[in-house]
Amino acid sequence: MYLVNFKKPLLKCLMVTMLFGLTILQSCKKQQSKVGAHLVEATGNKIFGKIDMDEFGKKMKLAISDRSKTLQNPKFTNALYAANNYEPILVEKFIPDSGLIRAANVIAMAEDHGVSPEAFKLSKFKSVLQETYDQEAVKDLDLAYQTLIDLELAASNAITSYSQAMEFGLVSPRKIYAQYYTKTKRPDSLSFKRPYQTTNLVAFLDSIQPKNADYKMLQQALKQNTTAPGRSAEESKRIIQVNLERLRWQNSPSEEKYVWVNIPEYQLHVIENGKTAMTMKVCVGEGREQPAGQSLAEYDEDDLEKDRPFNRETPQLKSMIHSVQVNPVWNIPQSIATNEIATQAAKDRYYLSNNNIDVFYKGKLVEDPETIDWTAGNVGKTYAFKQRPGDDNSLGKIKFLFNNQSSVYLHDTPAKAAFNQTVRAVSHGCVRVEQPLELARALFGSGKKFDRISTGMTSTDPKAENISLPKQIPVYLSYFTCWRDPNGTLKFAKDVYGLDAVLYTHLVRI
Repeated sequence: MYLVNFKKPLLKCLMVTMLFGLTILQSCKKQQSKVGAHLVEATGNKIFGKIDMDEFGKKMKLAISDRSKTLQNPKFTNALYAANNYEPILVEKFIPDSGLIRAANVIAMAEDHGVSPEAFKLSKFKSVLQETYDQEAVKDLDLAYQTLIDLELAASNAITSYSQAMEFGLVSPRKIYAQYYTKTKRPDSLSFKRPYQTTNLVAFLDSIQPKNADYKMLQQALKQNTTAPGRSAEESKRIIQVNLERLRWQNSPSEEKYVWVNIPEYQLHVIENGKTAMTMKVCVGEGREQPAGQSLAEYDEDDLEKDRPFNRETPQLKSMIHSVQVNPVWNIPQSIATNEIATQAAKDRYYLSNNNIDVFYKGKLVEDPETIDWTAGNVGKTYAFKQRPGDDNSLGKIKFLFNNQSSVYLHDTPAKAAFNQTVRAVSHGCVRVEQPLELARALFGSGKKFDRISTGMTSTDPKAENISLPKQIPVYLSYFTCWRDPNGTLKFAKDVYGLDAVLYTHLVRI
């Protein structure tokens, strides 16, 4: 009796559950069938109403697999549609409000960003849209399936690639530049899904447009056909295009206070609360030799995956200035030791002593370096060299330290005359600063630590001393050949490292 009473409620529960499940399936079917109804209403073509979503899902899955090489993000695309039973998400959501047509019109304006709409395969998207609305083009059910698949994938490709380009840029700087070490956010699965999740596609595409003042100024210059000094209109257009792309990269400073060096400008800026607190000249690393009058389009190295920089170029990076060394010791890099120090020592037996350079062999000081045969092969690699603190030290009276894999830093220099040159790409890769004491004041502020720095730099008995910053300060070594200066003026600079040419080549190839 108790057993029977137990089974009846259980059976009743199972029946309710099955009925509930059937209701959900029917609801899903009903929801799925709205895709066809939406298309019928939008296009007036009743053939779309005969589309079966189960059959469509099979065909869509196969199409994504077959077209994987033509899709912008094939893995993301397949994963997203697989999670949604391979249903036409974008068509279902945005055909009723003409959202796809309006999205195509937004993408058509990509020229305002210095990008060809064809980078997003707009022609294909518009062509399939036109075909969808053409009753004469879609006459039977097979064509209806094919057209719906084509429209969904064309919309997916165009809209996601455009949205990611506007948010993150078309090119990953890490992939094209050998010496790029700035943390730069790139698209991921979450950003890929955003166009599918929005309820207003055009509003979403508008929300991701870069809107900062720097970007808007370059856009205006592009629209007004602004020309760079000594450049043609076409060359100027390309310069602006590549710098618009740089501004789309998500690597811009967000801190209240930071040091910004624009390598082609040969300038250092201390920025506080969005305003320039200090500006000074700098000398940066030497650039590669380029033919006179080289065009921005003429980048023809065999390996286009990354550029091959001259080994003295200052890298692009972001780090944190953590300390300074007053009266620094210069640990001379092996490349300089081999190519310069050993060569000079071979010519002049007093070169090392006159320049306060100590020689070390396996970590031990060589008491009499004049006994070394500096003409012997690989002698620069056999010995290590350090230049003692002093007026002739190549690092001057102070260097500003920040962690990086290129072993570069900001530093003083005894070679002050170079700051009078227009082109100041003269160093071995580090950044020489014109006013090192003022930079220290800007970073440390007034107080005991700054007083130690000031006193140490003027000492007649210089000794190396490390002094840590009270609070680490970001430093950005960046590369812009067209930018908005702190006064709101558009500026141009020579592409001293040829990095514009590298970037332009990759943009054209997309």
